[in-house]
Amino acid sequence: MFQLENKYYLYALVLIPVFIIIYWLVSRWRKNALKAYGDISIIKQLFPDVSNAKRFWKFILFTIAFALLIIGIVNPQVGTKLEEVKRKGADLMICLDISNSMKAEDLSPNRLEKAKQAIYKLFDKLEGDRIGIIVFAGEAYVQLPITTDYAAAKLFLESINTDMIPTQGTAIGSAINLAVESFGKDEGKNKAIVIITDGENHEDDAIKGAEAAAEKGIEIHTIGMGSAEGAPIPLYKGTIREGFRKDKEGNPIVTKLNEQTLQEIATAGNGIYVRASNSDAGLNNVLDAISKLEKKQFESKMYSDYEDRFQWFISVAFLLLLIETFLTERKSKIYQRLNLFESKKV
Repeated sequence: MFQLENKYYLYALVLIPVFIIIYWLVSRWRKNALKAYGDISIIKQLFPDVSNAKRFWKFILFTIAFALLIIGIVNPQVGTKLEEVKRKGADLMICLDISNSMKAEDLSPNRLEKAKQAIYKLFDKLEGDRIGIIVFAGEAYVQLPITTDYAAAKLFLESINTDMIPTQGTAIGSAINLAVESFGKDEGKNKAIVIITDGENHEDDAIKGAEAAAEKGIEIHTIGMGSAEGAPIPLYKGTIREGFRKDKEGNPIVTKLNEQTLQEIATAGNGIYVRASNSDAGLNNVLDAISKLEKKQFESKMYSDYEDRFQWFISVAFLLLLIETFLTERKSKIYQRLNLFESKKV
């Protein structure tokens, strides 16, 4: 297993292109300055000991040493011991709506991004619980099978967007049924489903699905994304907004939060309904409800010991800096003698 202890220092590597630009500008300035004194070929004969190649290699050594030094500060670590760890926690499946209506901007920056930000924070607060992600629009798909790997969950979460499912709609019932299947056949009151959606255009019997889940001891909580007043659905080409989605009459389509449906689903699933706002996405309330679930003991494999590898990179970096320091810009005597020998032969 491999990890970076101080990964935020990697941003310092952006200085390397800056070094390259500065080196190019200085070389160009030096060349133009020599031209101002006369013919470059004649001027070079006046300074036969100066080596442009050595100047270039000094810069290369310095740049490589800088990169290695930054990687050393980041401190790559390698996991050396894999062990089974017993944990206690609940199983949580998040069903996230990724239909086009989640692009509406009545929550900042939009409904979907607000939901993802809240889920990301939720991962940081979980302790031993297993997590899974289902995305849905007109259909539902498992984005992340249930796991204790929160780092992997965050990576999967970042990749979620509204283009993942071409079939539009809000099939909440399908998402609930898929979540129930994803839990497996283990029984016990340690499972919960969190549905994050605006609740619009539900195309199946979500309430019936919630009741069936509740009979198996699975709680269903709902979080409403959006406002009762609604907002138009923006159209983007890349990162540029081109307008808003329109109906057949040419009027902007306004998507509104369907609170009644989400309240009914939560009631049928013995859970709670929370309406998200710009200041609070509602996951804290849901997390409080989840903390009251029975905790199930399960085993997971994880790396418990990590060994630092920074010393290798820093050692090589200092060695290169040492070579760069003692490497002069003068041509070596061997090179000069060979050059003189060749000129005599001619």
